[in-house]
Amino acid sequence: MADDRTGSARGRGDEHADDRDEFDDESGPEAGQRRANPALTSRAAILAVVMCAIALSLAYPVREYIAQRKEIADLQRQEAAARRQVEILAQRKQQLGDKSYIEREATRRLHYCRPDVKCYIVLRGRGDDGRQARKDGPTRTPPWYETLWRSVEAADRPR
Repeated sequence: MADDRTGSARGRGDEHADDRDEFDDESGPEAGQRRANPALTSRAAILAVVMCAIALSLAYPVREYIAQRKEIADLQRQEAAARRQVEILAQRKQQLGDKSYIEREATRRLHYCRPDVKCYIVLRGRGDDGRQARKDGPTRTPPWYETLWRSVEAADRPR
């Protein structure tokens, strides 16, 4: 079809007949005015609609992809933390299987003492830790509420 149209225009001896179809001639009734090209405007509108449709159709999958990647990264961090915890627990299990470790912990925490060893327990590390001397006898430890009240008063004093 395009060959017929260009052929007929060429047959008349006019090589630029297609260009004149888009614009008005100088000799036409509206000399000097250009016609609006509706094909270009409709093409641009269709292209814009297609681009918007593509953007809208890709927006949700891209958002889901990003959310899934974030979730995968979070799960990988949780997995690494769980693996570290498993390693710590495996070491702890190995320690608890060692008889010498259990003896040390029993001595340290529970104050157990083997029959052939002399053990000492120091109840208070400092010599005069809140003890008051009586006039006619040995020292005594003040009741807990006196110690509490003294600490409140000491905290209330300006430095």
